[in-house]
Amino acid sequence: MEDRGGYGQFCPVSMAAEILCTRWTALVIRELLCGSTRFNQLRRGVPRMSPALLSKRLKELEKIGVIVTAPRESGAVEYHLSPAGEDLRSIILGMGFWGQRWVESQLSLKNLDPSLLMWDIRRNLNPEPLLPGRCTIQFQYPELPEPQRNWWMVIEKGKVDLCGFDPGYEINLLVRSSLRTMTAIWMGFAPIPHELAAGRLELQGERPIANAIQKWLTLSTFAPEPRRVS
Repeated sequence: MEDRGGYGQFCPVSMAAEILCTRWTALVIRELLCGSTRFNQLRRGVPRMSPALLSKRLKELEKIGVIVTAPRESGAVEYHLSPAGEDLRSIILGMGFWGQRWVESQLSLKNLDPSLLMWDIRRNLNPEPLLPGRCTIQFQYPELPEPQRNWWMVIEKGKVDLCGFDPGYEINLLVRSSLRTMTAIWMGFAPIPHELAAGRLELQGERPIANAIQKWLTLSTFAPEPRRVS
């Protein structure tokens, strides 16, 4: 394990900080709390973290008892939080609610990442308001380079899949906006009706799906938190 530059204090805050405050560790725990259990799922939740560093952090968290591993028949490994890891839920969520409450939205919106945004939308999307059968929703960010411009959500039998390539299905709804606008909507900074009226959000396709967007696009876990700064 790397030298964490320990604080040399017996205080429990100091000892916890030596574990939780290394780079990326809190975000890896966030992903586990959100339900990711496989290495590739975790990677999608921390797309700017190198695979080597992710593997290293997982081994460290296992060593100190925050996570446990479970081998699958395929030979792959699943990662699960131990009771000690689950006990971090209120701490990690508390950090998120604090950030939502006190960090300026303009500062938050400097950190735009389409892959992380779409992964977050995928795992929180509510399929119940959508039409029965397969439903395909395309998100388009015109200002981005071609490899990051288009994303597809395929919803079928209550399961939501995210594709970075055209899956070849009929598009039921096209959602077009800038990445900044969609991130602001997702974080609860910008109401959907306001962005539609301003022309910053466009919906093209089946009207029932468009009309239900505020029901299936459930927004970030932290979006309901009242803002203390603009």
